[in-house]
Amino acid sequence: MKTLFALFVSVVVAASFAKALPVVSVPEFQPFAAQIRRVVDALEVLGAPLSTSEKRTLETGLAGTNAALAAAQVQGVLDARVLIGVMINPEMRVKVAVGEAKPELVEGGWRPFLVKVVNDSGTTAELRATSPQAAPLHNSPAETIADRWLWLETFNGAPLKKELGGLPLEYRIIQLYSRDSGRREAKLSFNVGQGTQDLGFRSEADVLFTALPARNVSLRILDENGAPTTAALTVRDSRGRVYPAPEKRLAPDFFFHHQVYRADGEMLRLPDGRYQVEFRRGPESIPQMRELSVGPSDNLWGFRVVRWIDPSKLGWWSGDHHIHAAGCAHYTKPTEGVHALDMMRHVLGEDLKIGVNLTWGPCFDYQKQFFTGKDDIVSQFPFLLHYDVEISGFGSHESGHLCLLRLREQMFPGGESKNHWPKLGLNALRWAKKQGALVGPAHSGWGLDVPSTDLPNYTPAPFNGIGANEYVVDVTHEIPGPNGNLVPAVDFLSMVDTPYPWELNIWYHTLNAGFRTRISGETDFPCIYSDRVGLGRSYVKLDGALNYFDWCEGIRAGRNYVSDGLGHLLDFRVEGVEMGVNGSELRLNKAGPVTVRVKVAARLDETAHSEIKKRKFTEHPYWHLERARIDGTREVPVELIQNGIAVARTNVLADGSFQDIKFRTEVPQSGWLAIRILPSTHTNPIFVIVDGKPIRASRRSIEWCMAGVENCWKNKERFLNGPEHDEAIAAYDHARKVYRNRLTEAQIP
Repeated sequence: MKTLFALFVSVVVAASFAKALPVVSVPEFQPFAAQIRRVVDALEVLGAPLSTSEKRTLETGLAGTNAALAAAQVQGVLDARVLIGVMINPEMRVKVAVGEAKPELVEGGWRPFLVKVVNDSGTTAELRATSPQAAPLHNSPAETIADRWLWLETFNGAPLKKELGGLPLEYRIIQLYSRDSGRREAKLSFNVGQGTQDLGFRSEADVLFTALPARNVSLRILDENGAPTTAALTVRDSRGRVYPAPEKRLAPDFFFHHQVYRADGEMLRLPDGRYQVEFRRGPESIPQMRELSVGPSDNLWGFRVVRWIDPSKLGWWSGDHHIHAAGCAHYTKPTEGVHALDMMRHVLGEDLKIGVNLTWGPCFDYQKQFFTGKDDIVSQFPFLLHYDVEISGFGSHESGHLCLLRLREQMFPGGESKNHWPKLGLNALRWAKKQGALVGPAHSGWGLDVPSTDLPNYTPAPFNGIGANEYVVDVTHEIPGPNGNLVPAVDFLSMVDTPYPWELNIWYHTLNAGFRTRISGETDFPCIYSDRVGLGRSYVKLDGALNYFDWCEGIRAGRNYVSDGLGHLLDFRVEGVEMGVNGSELRLNKAGPVTVRVKVAARLDETAHSEIKKRKFTEHPYWHLERARIDGTREVPVELIQNGIAVARTNVLADGSFQDIKFRTEVPQSGWLAIRILPSTHTNPIFVIVDGKPIRASRRSIEWCMAGVENCWKNKERFLNGPEHDEAIAAYDHARKVYRNRLTEAQIP
């Protein structure tokens, strides 16, 4: 009976296909629903998302219990966006029909359309599209002959797959570019391999397109003082489509962004219509939403930044020390990543005072040419772009990735590429510290994952990843600096770009053990975060003019706080001792109370973005002020942290205004204090020394570190060989000895 029904459906589909796109039966709904969700995600990537009502209807269908009705409901939503329907019969012959989507293109731009594929053959071949009107993709429009006005490409990138899934029904995406404006006809042909075209030209469809003319839109972009600047613009039409089409952008615009960065006096090209435009310049500005139009004349759009805070006016300078100009989401050909001028545009557009491009494994041999040991020539004071190195994709990345900042030389002795670097991270740190570099683990939380969000927590971490793994060993070492004097092997731990409990937990434990590592904010753009540079920032206090050397020195001294840019903790002091000054150290003759002061500013939108707070702590964004919002309010908690534990708390209104906060706490023994808005903003510590005793604040923290050394050795030993294996044994034994001694010295259980 099922076979007869399937045959009946196939006959009905075949008979009706040329007249209208059929509603196709879906025998197995779960894989169909999974493919549909990938298509919806792909449309988001391409800047052509479904509308809110379409998504709602689609989700209702996908959640339905009646598979037949659900399949029909899904097709009812998506078929309206289908340009071509493709039917593949059991013999793998292909024929096509024109779908319901309006055949509208835009001059000089790309438009994505859906293709509905009824696959009676179950083939998993690649669906290919061709057209005699389509020029080769490597040609520019100027090189095409008169009739080749079209570029055509099927979208097979993530989250879709290159090949069909073999399902009876699925949807694919085709992208079309028009060189011209006006009415143009194209013949579109589809196949799943040589010889699969149906007879009688039925695998071809003639489509008459209308390509809307594009006009130049001039941009006037000013900062809060009325001076020309660069900012981010996200432009959507009435159907929610993003301009320019993201997936086909070239540097300095990035295909994985919806926003573009434009400077004053530059332009966009857009067809006539009305647009929703979001304008912003980093997290210290208030995002503006405006409805603007493009028409036959007077296409000038003007914008002016509205700030809610400017820490630089108070001497606090923002920076992201972990940006990449190559690798991960970046273009890899033909430029082997992007150039300094491209990255500088993004740094300017996000109002990031310091941007550090870290050259690493992908494209290393191309990107290494940009390192000079000085600020890049594209810098525009007070916006500085600097090239340094991340040990990642080569050498000691197996022990955990390392950020090497303020280098004078970028190449480890012994070669000219990336293949000769040491496997033991401590050896790379020795080389970097002799140069006076600022060093620390990248994306600290990877490899330290535990299910608990308690801080501190004592669950043993696996130490099996690429974050602050070998750090638990390296932090116990002092190594020669540029003048031969011994200095800590590690200066900072990176924060913000991995789940906050994993990052902060290892830091709290090593502080409790008496080490004085500081923290710094990073984004790891566009690897962990591709949204924009500066999602993780360090705000460094400088007394003099901004420069890269002093900014790095401020992190080494701990005269900085870490933030997503939506929260700020300025002028943190304990009994008058200022964070980052004179070792951040307060000395008391005996135990007693201390007064803590900090200036707080934070800004949340009045309407909560509850979808962020509902996400698991292991989901993006890991640090975001919205996660700290007290439900039903515009308030966030500011906490005083003593030896890793929140000992006092007050709520502040996150309306962007400054508020002076004072805490009072007892200090029974040597330890450390810090301020946080979790998980958005965290100060570096101020160390309180009581009666001259060293900080040994928690035996359990020291024991956690000792277990970490053993877990790290278990996971990392296999990467080490030859002389480095012996050096690693000595390095780990040294760490074991240091922790044992400190455990003996610890004052409290």
